[in-house]
Amino acid sequence: MGKFAKKMKKKYEETNKKSIVVYLVLRLLVVISMIFQILMGNFENVFMCILTLLLFTIPTIISEKFKIGLPSLLEAIIYLFIFSTTILGEINNFYGIIPFWDTILHTLNGFLCAGIGFSLVDLLNQNSKQINLSPLYVAIVAFCFSMTIGILWEFYEFTADSVLRTDMQKDRIIQSVSSVELNPDKENIPIKVNDIEKTEIYLKDGTITTIENGYLDIGIIDTMKDLFVNFIGAVVFSVIGFLYIKNRKKYNFAKNFIPIKDN
Repeated sequence: MGKFAKKMKKKYEETNKKSIVVYLVLRLLVVISMIFQILMGNFENVFMCILTLLLFTIPTIISEKFKIGLPSLLEAIIYLFIFSTTILGEINNFYGIIPFWDTILHTLNGFLCAGIGFSLVDLLNQNSKQINLSPLYVAIVAFCFSMTIGILWEFYEFTADSVLRTDMQKDRIIQSVSSVELNPDKENIPIKVNDIEKTEIYLKDGTITTIENGYLDIGIIDTMKDLFVNFIGAVVFSVIGFLYIKNRKKYNFAKNFIPIKDN
């Protein structure tokens, strides 16, 4: 192990205790939240708490599986990200209460996942005599890794909405729509409808649900927005990772987000 790697490993070992404190505090908050949800009979939220506790094991699994050490800051951010997504976002409705909460988290997700993807390839690059990948190639792999994780997350949200009838892919009201389904001649020419004031949904039992001020978009805008901001986060870290490989000393702040080899 080189001097730079040894220095990184030593710093990781010294600061790892901070991430453990964050982990224990957040885990306790999740358990308390789960108890409250059980008492209130909200068993879907109980499942969300259990899922959160399982997701908290991801940093440990990554560390043990790939024999790497996660920097304290990166590990703490991962725990906070998971907590902010499930407990704060879903159970406590931060997605609805705080504007751009979802956008911030998905941007951060793109950044973090790019960092993880980058580190896996960079570690291989540094510890193999037969492989010598260019900085640009490593950056591209990091970007692709991040986007893949972002897409898988959208698959998860879609599955949860379809099977558990949640609303993770947040709907929104829009005032215009264009669709070939509205074309009376069934031609592949979209009919544009603008300035929608309200829409009404008629159920079989005679119930009428009125949506004021427009038309209810079912998740597609939210999904595309999430992937776009994930893209931004991935690009930002990929650029940072590229510069870091080119000059590790000058851009050493990036090491706070990059796992190191754990011998």
